[in-house]
Amino acid sequence: MPTEPRPNTEFVDAASSNRREFLRNASLAGAGLAAAPWLASINSNVNAAEQNSGNLIVHTTSPLNSEPRLDVLTKSWITPVESFYVRSHAPNPKIDPAAFRLTVEGLVDKSLSISLAELNGSFAETSVVATMTCAGNRRSEHSLIKPVGGVPWQAGAIGNARWSGVRLSEVLKKVGLKEGAKHVWFEGLDEISKGGGIIPFGASIPVSKAVTDADGMPGALLTTKMNDQPLTPDHGAPLRGVVPGYVGARSVKWLGKIVVSDRPSPNHYVATAYKLVQEGTPVEWDESGPIYRFPLNSVICTPSTNSKAGSGKVAVSGYALPSGQPGTSIAKVEVSADGGRSWTAAKITSPLREHCWVLWKADVRPSSSASELIVRATDSRGDVQPEHVQWNLKGYMFNGWYHVPIGAE
Repeated sequence: MPTEPRPNTEFVDAASSNRREFLRNASLAGAGLAAAPWLASINSNVNAAEQNSGNLIVHTTSPLNSEPRLDVLTKSWITPVESFYVRSHAPNPKIDPAAFRLTVEGLVDKSLSISLAELNGSFAETSVVATMTCAGNRRSEHSLIKPVGGVPWQAGAIGNARWSGVRLSEVLKKVGLKEGAKHVWFEGLDEISKGGGIIPFGASIPVSKAVTDADGMPGALLTTKMNDQPLTPDHGAPLRGVVPGYVGARSVKWLGKIVVSDRPSPNHYVATAYKLVQEGTPVEWDESGPIYRFPLNSVICTPSTNSKAGSGKVAVSGYALPSGQPGTSIAKVEVSADGGRSWTAAKITSPLREHCWVLWKADVRPSSSASELIVRATDSRGDVQPEHVQWNLKGYMFNGWYHVPIGAE
């Protein structure tokens, strides 16, 4: 029977000193809604060690789970590999690229076993710029309402990269789909200790998503390059699935097997994990569907927590991400220095594309009594980033208004 994940107690202790003040301001917490998160204690006390470069916050080392500092994250629209978050559930597998073969099986007319050289030689290379974000991005803000387990991500578990490889639709066309084919399973070559055994990380997506290619935006890619360079081991070398618009958990690293099926994958990370549940009862787990598309979101990356506002204008910058719905982009980003009573429109400083974040900046003039800055985004569908979000057991999909405490001179 599923039980509530055991929280990271060191992280929870770091946040608990704020929690009473936070809940007093949140009034909605009793209804399970997350209100304005006070991030000062998270940023200073999170259970993580900085790498020597000082650019990454490392939550765990074996396996590696790390995210960049926010001021580093938004230096460019395309995120450098060294500044891209890393999410792993097991140590990197050791794979010989020369001996590697991808297998495709299941509800197909002809099974396939193909080497990297054959894959690259048989299909045209396609490149796409797309944002990848962990479903647990901003999880630490959920824990200020009620503790959750898992990696205590701040707001840096996101990045925007150029992915190059072959369209999954072309591979599926080559093997042929049988009647009843509804889902595509992905299986990694990593080895995760789970339930007394060893399992790979797995995911699945609907066949309809896999074969729906728009101009410049494939439904899914089997990638061998990131930012025009070969994938690194931390990012899934030699082969990674990339599913634009979906949370990162569906973009399986070290991809070794594809199975076409009439149902979603039974892998733990589809059937049990990466679902939105509140109580964690067996019925709730079974009735909840897998998370697919990422949510509308925005974050302030500079200034940092408790920066001095002074008496003049404050330069504010960050990122905003449209929802993963097809054809959706960011329409507007707004910043408030008075608790949301008034808003200043930000200037978007990067391209506007579906499944991609934008970078933005704004100048605001906080009053002498201002205690925080807030950001919210609106997308091209007219959807507005919610002020509050519902708490969930696994700490996924946090996208409430982002708050940065500031101090007076």
